[in-house]
Amino acid sequence: MDTVAIVGRPNVGKSTLFNRLAGQRIAITDDESGVTRDRIYSTSDWNGKKFNIIDTGGFVRDSDEIFETAIRKQVQIAIEESQIIIFLVDVLTGITDYDENIANMLRKSTKPVILVVNKVDNFQRMLAANEFWSMGFDETIFISSINGSGTGELLDAITSKLNDHPEDDKYQSIPKLAIVGQPNVGKSSLVNVLLGDERNIVTDIAGTTRDTIHSYYNKFGIEFLLVDTAGIRKKNKVHEDLEFYSVMRAVKAIDEADVCMLMIDATLGLESQDMSILDLIVARRKGILILVNKWDLVDKETNTAKEYEARIKSKLAPFDDIPIIFISALEKQRIFKVVEEAKAVYERRSQKIKTSRLNEVMLEAIERVSPPAYRGNFIKIKYVTQIEKAYPVIAFFCNYPEEIKPSYKNYLMNQIRKNFDFRGVPISLVFKKK
Repeated sequence: MDTVAIVGRPNVGKSTLFNRLAGQRIAITDDESGVTRDRIYSTSDWNGKKFNIIDTGGFVRDSDEIFETAIRKQVQIAIEESQIIIFLVDVLTGITDYDENIANMLRKSTKPVILVVNKVDNFQRMLAANEFWSMGFDETIFISSINGSGTGELLDAITSKLNDHPEDDKYQSIPKLAIVGQPNVGKSSLVNVLLGDERNIVTDIAGTTRDTIHSYYNKFGIEFLLVDTAGIRKKNKVHEDLEFYSVMRAVKAIDEADVCMLMIDATLGLESQDMSILDLIVARRKGILILVNKWDLVDKETNTAKEYEARIKSKLAPFDDIPIIFISALEKQRIFKVVEEAKAVYERRSQKIKTSRLNEVMLEAIERVSPPAYRGNFIKIKYVTQIEKAYPVIAFFCNYPEEIKPSYKNYLMNQIRKNFDFRGVPISLVFKKK
């Protein structure tokens, strides 16, 4: 998917517009869960076209720094990493020096820029907004992100600029794996171990137009495409805003992958930023395994690994059915186990359970523990089937689909995981009228 970045000086309404665009997705998407915890990145879906949205405002923590530092860095990274840029300005303040500075940066870019004038919600403001045409951008749209006026026109303009990203047929059936995680956890080291030592069996395939490189791996009878998220190592002097930069890279990589290997630093444990990346993977229904890197640096006793794994799983709950592998990319410990488990997660994510078997197991579980009644009416689940999708979606047909309580959904999810092997695979449950 293409990435659309919202840039602009503080207090022009970037986060409000972001929430408005993300809300469009929530309103029209069927069985995908919501966005991640910190509301900095999400996806939007308009007229059947999907794209990522990045709210750069979520990363400017100190508005006193204004242009010279925080905003300049955000705009530079957004220009580099996104395909379409929304430049948001405020009709109430008119054109400021900061707006002119940002405009000068954007004019040097070859990326399409949509100038969006916010807070235009009456006739007087509509007249005042016309001064922004003087900034010279081809496309200028007037909106009010608070009440939503003009956002339909904006979404039409965005989707008209989206690129098609057809997959190369030759590699379409090969698993795509991505290594994601915070900066400095060892992603580059693992990429180099997997690809660097055996250059004779590796060929670089130019991926989509988004400058992501897919490297082909074929060794010991296992083949896959590695989506290279360690591209951050190729950038010179990207010291500031590493979190923002890595988020944009991670969003792209997760979109393209079938299975994501979330790498964490054994000396630091599972941190809040790791949980944000994990949320993103789960929201996009990708396969997951957790790699605890730098395990060679940890002092060990008999049960160190077991206790460490238990601590991680307590943070992952309720979805703690995820493989955890302790590795050292530097010492090349358990590297092949990573490859084997990633392939296994891919196969579990792709599996289709026979409807007869699914009904046999799940209807028995439903009979054993019936769903709670709704207003004195018994809820009856009559039929269960798996819907054809790239990830597992289990449909339950019943008489009151909207009234199934979350606690009972958790019971059904636990029964599915208990009876079928979906380790490392997010599952969607949908309830439909019989």
